[in-house]
Amino acid sequence: METLNNYILLVDSYFGSAAWFPLLLLSVGIFFTVYLGVPQFKYFPRGWRILFSSGKGNEGQTSPFQALTTALSGTVGTGNIGGVAMAIFIGGPAALFWMWITAFLGMTTKFVEVSLSHAYREKNNSGEISGGPMIYMEKGLNMKWLGTIFAFSLLISTFGSGNMPQIDNISSTIESSFGIDPLMTSIVMSLLVALVIIGGIKRISTIAASIVPLMAFIYLIGGLSVLIFNYENIIPSFQIIILDVFEGTSVVGGFLGASFSLAFTYGVARGLYSNEAGQGSAPIAHATSRTKHSVEEGFVSILEPFIDTIIICTLTGLVILSSGVWTEKFKNSFERTSMYVVNGSLDEARDSKDILNFLSGENSSLKSFSGDLEIISGKIQNKVTILNNRSIAEEVSVNKNGFPYTGKIKINNSEIDTNYQFVGKSLVKSAVLTSKAFNKGFFGSYGEYIVSIGLLLFAFSTVITWAYYGDRCSAYLFGESSIIYYRVLYILAFFIAGSGYIDTEIIWNFALITVAASTLPNLISIFFLRKEMKSLINSYNNKKND
Repeated sequence: METLNNYILLVDSYFGSAAWFPLLLLSVGIFFTVYLGVPQFKYFPRGWRILFSSGKGNEGQTSPFQALTTALSGTVGTGNIGGVAMAIFIGGPAALFWMWITAFLGMTTKFVEVSLSHAYREKNNSGEISGGPMIYMEKGLNMKWLGTIFAFSLLISTFGSGNMPQIDNISSTIESSFGIDPLMTSIVMSLLVALVIIGGIKRISTIAASIVPLMAFIYLIGGLSVLIFNYENIIPSFQIIILDVFEGTSVVGGFLGASFSLAFTYGVARGLYSNEAGQGSAPIAHATSRTKHSVEEGFVSILEPFIDTIIICTLTGLVILSSGVWTEKFKNSFERTSMYVVNGSLDEARDSKDILNFLSGENSSLKSFSGDLEIISGKIQNKVTILNNRSIAEEVSVNKNGFPYTGKIKINNSEIDTNYQFVGKSLVKSAVLTSKAFNKGFFGSYGEYIVSIGLLLFAFSTVITWAYYGDRCSAYLFGESSIIYYRVLYILAFFIAGSGYIDTEIIWNFALITVAASTLPNLISIFFLRKEMKSLINSYNNKKND
């Protein structure tokens, strides 16, 4: 598993986490913001007005509200709970600032890609309306080969973005909160997903329109309870977000610090993962909407990054920061891809820079331990330091078959036999970090149950929506008859990821690569179609003035 994770990180270092990717994403957003006259401000009120119209008499399978909630169900998922936590865990509080910037610019990017997708949509053999970036790449740019690349990339992304991270977070959080075996969670959830996605876009949109408002309300109540309980830390949380933007975050408690580049890269990457602006996924859902003019559906889509990131992700970030859990160490079982055995006794204040360099693969005076680790009644006797979740682990115990181990363990550059379990106190990440934060509110230790329920609803809705995205990509590449085979594979991957056979960190790192793979061709194509986009707006304005 460690070798696989290292290979994924290597690929990601040249692609999803490379400096050029977030810069390209932001540059396209800046260009269209200027080119179209700041549409995220100009058309924001119109989006709300159109949202609740029925759209009757126009072609399509969904109302504007159903299209938005379906698209939101694809974006409002573990990225809002686990993704924000991961961004802060790695990049510090300043990562939230870059998520805001990504969302603001993403409102324009979303407006462009959704309008184009709606304009170039088509009827399939069953008489249903469908669309997406692959259609405007083929029809608008006469580049079917680019549409094929996009469809294939997004098809793969349905597994790495909309599928495996969702069930992984569901099963791990439910196990932490309720003690339910991940395998049982995976079986039940897989059956529920199968029952829904068989019904196609109509059933998915109906369920999404019911789930999204409910899950947002539950999560909002839980989050506000923490903020009210820790109201004195809200202003300081905003201050640290802004003050750390250009200087990075220094050592705070168990947090070892983060550079500007980490905050920027992970803030933008997680921002994109959360609201998917520019990725080309949401336009597939919006293409089914019964709006009279394509630009009107674009107006509605502007609301999506606002709700997803500016509201929900900000709530998650403030809850984590104001509660202080991002610097606290909690007892947990160590994942091998997040754990390292290092020579010597280390200290946070003294050795933080060396530790961060070591974890990032840069030059460091630290060396991985190799040799025999002496264990007596679960306690390590060697002069070593265990690093876990980017922190110095404390009160470490080594177990085998659930009991404290006595004997020797052979270690070679932190590679350890999986028969041994390392347990101790360290920083926590992803949805677990958010769960710990929700325990700091009026609901006390019951707060994590709100995260578990919210995560269950968030992630479930994301999974069913992404299955539809995969349906459309599969149909574009291989024909409508291929959809059934895609769905079987989709449910199988969902089950495997949720049953605990794949490491959490591997799933998240794979997700970052797949997001970048589909985003790149889409950003290129909407830039090439910039004149068509402006023509659509002019056409709408002319009809409105007639």
